[in-house]
Amino acid sequence: MLTGKNILIGITGAIAAYKTLELIRLFKKNNAKVKIVVTPNALNFVTKTTLESLSQNSVDIEQFNIKEYKPEHIALTDEADIFIIAPISANTISKITHGVCDNLLTSTFCAFKKPILIAPCMNTNMWENPATQENLRILKERKITIVEPEVGFLACNAEGKGRLANINIIFETAKNILLPEQILKGKKIVITAGGTKENIDAVRYIGNYSSGKMGIALADNAHKLGAEVVLISTVEVKKQYKVINIKTAQEMYDAVKDEFQTADSLIMAAAVSDYRVKNKQDHKIKKDGTPLVIELIENPDILQEMSKIKKENQTVIGFCAESQNLLENAKTKIAKKGCDYICANDISQKDIGFSSDNNELYIIDKNLVISKIEKTSKQNAAMKILEKVYG
Repeated sequence: MLTGKNILIGITGAIAAYKTLELIRLFKKNNAKVKIVVTPNALNFVTKTTLESLSQNSVDIEQFNIKEYKPEHIALTDEADIFIIAPISANTISKITHGVCDNLLTSTFCAFKKPILIAPCMNTNMWENPATQENLRILKERKITIVEPEVGFLACNAEGKGRLANINIIFETAKNILLPEQILKGKKIVITAGGTKENIDAVRYIGNYSSGKMGIALADNAHKLGAEVVLISTVEVKKQYKVINIKTAQEMYDAVKDEFQTADSLIMAAAVSDYRVKNKQDHKIKKDGTPLVIELIENPDILQEMSKIKKENQTVIGFCAESQNLLENAKTKIAKKGCDYICANDISQKDIGFSSDNNELYIIDKNLVISKIEKTSKQNAAMKILEKVYG
């Protein structure tokens, strides 16, 4: 199942470290390659020999391995597809939250750019400590997956929350990150991203503040879920799926209309200019002391036009960026445009508006049933949108 996947498992000095031996066994049973990095204190609970025997690999402890002629924490990040720290102690949680790199494991965490999963294990009072909870909140905002501990009898003879989560749950969570269910396999999805630009002259244009992050996140996640993705974008990106770069609303309309003919779905996440300049100039307009008057004409409404021509088996999803009366305007828009879903977000909030890495939005279907996606990263929000619509 996990052939070709490289798993990096970190172990800290927590009493449940022995349970990680079963996690290693599960990954090896599913044909994954496993490397292990431990804090020095972890070896008080599990032995290096046992870990090397189960993983069939060396165990890394020291900050630098002279034999390799390269910083070991960087080498580990290059090789692994996911970094799982289980168990992780309150002490190590505090360190990774605040960028402390005092051992190989914390240094590796700081340098790791791929998915990270942590499974805490500690005394109940330590778990409930406001500092620990604040650290966990920060890590969640940074897209770290946290498998919370269970309630049960603890090593300190107390009853409460703090037991390492069931190893099967940790394994399944990691597996779903590495191999998300291919719910979109066999489907073609066209997704738009970015803000269109309408030329005034050779150097000036009318545009908006859209970064394209939401549309690109949707395309990335649709690709992960098995879809044939076509991203029509004003932002130039290199991806494993098809990307069509455009600039103007008319170019986007033409590309969408062409690709939508053979698509199952269209997701219009782009911020499309409502107007374009009627008489754009090929050369730079010079100042001459008189007011410059620019006449604007309407661009085609891509969302509305595609909703008109969509077949019975096609789905159209629009986006609604509003600065006031969010739900009222979204309900009006879905009725006017005729699409199947509208995703509405409040761009007046700087932490979830244009260019932000986060989003909070409502999904409204054509029957005006509303569901909310709480504030999260745009990558997470994109996956939730796709699961809601196609799951």
